[in-house]
Amino acid sequence: PVARAQAALASDPRNIDRILALGAAQSGARQFREAIATYSRGLAIDPNNAMLLRWRGHRHLSVRAFDQAMVDLTRGAAIDSTIYGIWYHLGVVKFVRGDFAGAADAFARALPRAPDPGELAGSTDWLWMSLSRAGRKAEAKAVLDRRSPTLPPDYGYTRRLQLYAGAVTPEKLLTPADTDGVQIATLSYGAGNWLLVQGDKTGARVWFERAVQTDGWPAFGFILAEAELRRLK
Repeated sequence: PVARAQAALASDPRNIDRILALGAAQSGARQFREAIATYSRGLAIDPNNAMLLRWRGHRHLSVRAFDQAMVDLTRGAAIDSTIYGIWYHLGVVKFVRGDFAGAADAFARALPRAPDPGELAGSTDWLWMSLSRAGRKAEAKAVLDRRSPTLPPDYGYTRRLQLYAGAVTPEKLLTPADTDGVQIATLSYGAGNWLLVQGDKTGARVWFERAVQTDGWPAFGFILAEAELRRLK
């Protein structure tokens, strides 16, 4: 896919859609720094392209360049406030930096713009986490109570929401079928954060350590588990 996208771009090197396609192909191969360079190439052509800023900000987040991610996503939001992915990833960056109130604001803006049921589950989950960590428990419960009944049932974020609602315990969140590193990191972080919200730092640490022992290092759960372990020292 990367080679095909490179060939397509070579035939029309100023085509922003082809630049975005190459960045997506590189990201799919976990070539995140190469993707950042590709999006930067696009921004040299079209400096105010909010979608390029959305994706470069996302990939700065993937490589833990949080300050650069914040700059790109904040600028992208100022250019086009309607893009779901800008608010979602801005929320993740604020969360990882410990700005839980700011994260809650970003996810509240993302939620009504969710483009599909999976993203709706994700933004609902992150809004609950952000409000909970900000100490706004009643608002977090209200988000949980009004969550859509049509969320994809076996999706990682849907399963985490079931944990928050008391339908499953942390021990039942992971199943033997969960072998993918990204999935394990996602579920493990959700369990750890839930325990942290309950005040169980010891139990939370066990789950955060489980998340970072996978090969799912691009997952937000992995990135957040790294941050939580630093905060728990």
